[in-house]
Amino acid sequence: MSAAIAFLRRAALAALFVCSVCHAQTAKQFIVAAAHPLAADAGYSVLKLGGSAVDAAVAVQMVLGLVEPESSGIGGGAFMLHWNEKLKLLQSYDGRETAPGSTQAEAFLDASGKPLDFWDAVVSGRSVGVPGVLAMLQLAHRRHGKLPWSELFQYAVFAAEEGFLMSPRLHGLLAREQHLREDPSAAKLFYQPDGTPKPVGTRIINPAYGETLRLIAQQGAAAFYTGPIATDIIAAVNAHRRPGELTELDLRTYRAREREPVCGQYIGHRVCSMGPPSSGGIAVLQILGMLERAEFHLAKPRSADAVHVFSEAARLAFADRARYVGDPDYVAVPVARLLSSPYLNARAERIREQSMREATPGDTEASGTSHFTIVDAEGNAVSMTTTIESTFGSRIMVRGFLLNNQLTDFDFTPGRPNSPYSRKRPRSSMAPTMVFRGSELVMAVGSPGGPNIINYVAKTLVGTLQWKMDIQSAIALPNFGSRNGPTLLEAGTELERLRPALERRKHVMESTPLQSGLHGVERVPGGWRGGADPRRDGAVRGE
Repeated sequence: MSAAIAFLRRAALAALFVCSVCHAQTAKQFIVAAAHPLAADAGYSVLKLGGSAVDAAVAVQMVLGLVEPESSGIGGGAFMLHWNEKLKLLQSYDGRETAPGSTQAEAFLDASGKPLDFWDAVVSGRSVGVPGVLAMLQLAHRRHGKLPWSELFQYAVFAAEEGFLMSPRLHGLLAREQHLREDPSAAKLFYQPDGTPKPVGTRIINPAYGETLRLIAQQGAAAFYTGPIATDIIAAVNAHRRPGELTELDLRTYRAREREPVCGQYIGHRVCSMGPPSSGGIAVLQILGMLERAEFHLAKPRSADAVHVFSEAARLAFADRARYVGDPDYVAVPVARLLSSPYLNARAERIREQSMREATPGDTEASGTSHFTIVDAEGNAVSMTTTIESTFGSRIMVRGFLLNNQLTDFDFTPGRPNSPYSRKRPRSSMAPTMVFRGSELVMAVGSPGGPNIINYVAKTLVGTLQWKMDIQSAIALPNFGSRNGPTLLEAGTELERLRPALERRKHVMESTPLQSGLHGVERVPGGWRGGADPRRDGAVRGE
């Protein structure tokens, strides 16, 4: 346990770190950027022991599930891109949750046939999909791991049993949360008897999570999908006051999958991301493709021109996302057509001087989250976005971890590409991304943020590739864009001064927090440079 002890001692003070002013960090051998100092330090420790990028990813995810429980964990799902430097091979892994076998298209309709209130659906057993992150990590580890599976859990186990310090960010989220107190286990872990969150700096000890991870470390992911852990998950979901219908068969038969990445060109670079059932990669590539065709290079950073053209491209991409993208095992997603030059040419022609406000999909017949990025000493890389969906997921805690509410990512109305169905995977916006110059990996990045992930990742790629910013500066750049509704500006930033100019172009404006959690690395002479989002508690570690 000496490595875990050293890891926790090094990072104890960093647990209260808030990256209000982040600076790009460089490394010559290996690097990890993650949403919490303890998670970044766990990944660093694994890499220093000679572990692979996937080994480090396992350690990072297990710690994130403890210290950032509102965003991701073993009760959720994830998408991962993996780059094999020796083979020059890019692979993508799908650990998205699946609907239970009994799920039908009407799953989120009430007795009168109307869609349920969104929050009634979220805080319920009905929203919980079969978690996929552990199955996905084990699949990737079997192919790309170097260190034993069991050794990768010791950092999170030790931190769970010895405790971590309540950060200001987690405290603030707990204070605003309305439903988590209803779960007795979560209430005991995070709140005081009077219902207020435990103070900043309180040592949060979660022995139940430590015990859960010990079982998974010893027995593999099967310990999660069968046996006592699975039994407790099923009981918690089905005994909720708004119950689900999860079964032993649903858990036992879950399988992570390898998917084909989606790739496109942007100003001399090859940009690759996650394909369906995520819509994120397609939408990011569509935005970049339209920007290049709309002479976006003429727009200056932080200008009204930049926000206008970018948000118009985003509207068009989001319209296509809603119309065409779903689980490829259930619907035919016209990926090649959506990313083809003729199609992007036609879509880019719709970007004019005045805002279209709401875009329509094109004609294809003629289609709570976290992110971390890792590069190991051999140049292999992981870009992984991981989630339990809403902040604190379904608000159902089992054995020290929270279960997802991922099934509310389905469209509640039947008959659409993303409507729910038996063992179907809901559409996602996650967009773990890698950028190449020729066969050389030059950048890896991704973000949490629900549908806004698409705008966040595209903005960062524009910042680095078009505006020549370093990765940290591009991440910190104020967020903006559109989800095919109002034009969004990050509240409290310099971009709000652009509001009058954009309104003159017929934009309907909205200022909103836009709390991304971007983490990425880029190649620099002699090594790598990493960036962490100043909007979260992220950190970069490497050497």
